[in-house]
Amino acid sequence: MTNWGRMVRPVCVTLGLAALAVGPAAAQESYTLRFNHVLAPGEPYHEGFLAWAQRVEERTKGGLKIEVFHSAQLGVEEDIIEQMRQGANVGQNTDAARLGTYVPGIAVINGPYFVETLEEVGKLSTAPTVVAWQEELAKQHGLKVVCFDWVQGYRNFFTNTPVRKPEDLSGQRIRTPPAPIWQESIRALGASPVAMAFGDMYPGLQQRAIDGVELVYSNIPGGRFYEVLSTASETRHILLVNFEVVSAEFFDSLPQDYQTALVEECRRAGQETSAKIIAREGEIRKELRDRGMTIVEDVDLAAFRKAGEQAYQTLGLVEAKQKVHQEIGKN
Repeated sequence: MTNWGRMVRPVCVTLGLAALAVGPAAAQESYTLRFNHVLAPGEPYHEGFLAWAQRVEERTKGGLKIEVFHSAQLGVEEDIIEQMRQGANVGQNTDAARLGTYVPGIAVINGPYFVETLEEVGKLSTAPTVVAWQEELAKQHGLKVVCFDWVQGYRNFFTNTPVRKPEDLSGQRIRTPPAPIWQESIRALGASPVAMAFGDMYPGLQQRAIDGVELVYSNIPGGRFYEVLSTASETRHILLVNFEVVSAEFFDSLPQDYQTALVEECRRAGQETSAKIIAREGEIRKELRDRGMTIVEDVDLAAFRKAGEQAYQTLGLVEAKQKVHQEIGKN
């Protein structure tokens, strides 16, 4: 071997070992998703989101981390959604009502009495019309629905007077999120809707800018609404289905196995959390009674169901409602 050969061989071996050492590290690119929700840290959803984050991080061996921000720490929902559309590595717990701003038909999922059991919610994931709406959100609006297995429970009216029939809501200013399906649903059920951010509800009630809210039971202890409201009326007018949404651009940038982990663990944590929330409603009802709230159970649900149909008519969603109901076998 020449002197040149003796010199080159060790150098080549050294470079090869360096490549082996650097290669796997370079290939293991890490990603961070900053996930925002409006709920208090004491609510079941926050615990569920933390479980989702932990499982994804473990499954990707630290390659994909989810940082969870409660109480709208990253900003209001609508602003976060716009950031996602621009490709930012943020996510948001949201609802079909807000997504309806981009794909109008999907808003139907937040309509009065649209779905009424967790089983019906589960069937939505394979309904062709709902699948098509999600594809449109991703391809045309940059919003990737990771999953929508998160159900907060049944929304009821929380006021300072009993509500047994739609007429009892006449003249009452009820807070709703700022989306057409919410506004028209509450108007159809008999109240005057007032668009207001989630975090503004408590001071809004204190200052009498609104007369009541329509929320799920788990929101009430977390927001301490029992301090400013006396009555819970069990209209169960919306089974609140939530969507976990991220930037389609960010999602597409992830390795395939990371995408799979993000979706599968989202569904798993969502189904677990939803079941816990439904099971806990009785406990929360008792807690609120102990705190002095009146629970109105003798509500004329037939009258509210009939009144709620007006929302679908006003927004031109009757056909979409009927089509999805046919696909999931709901009469």
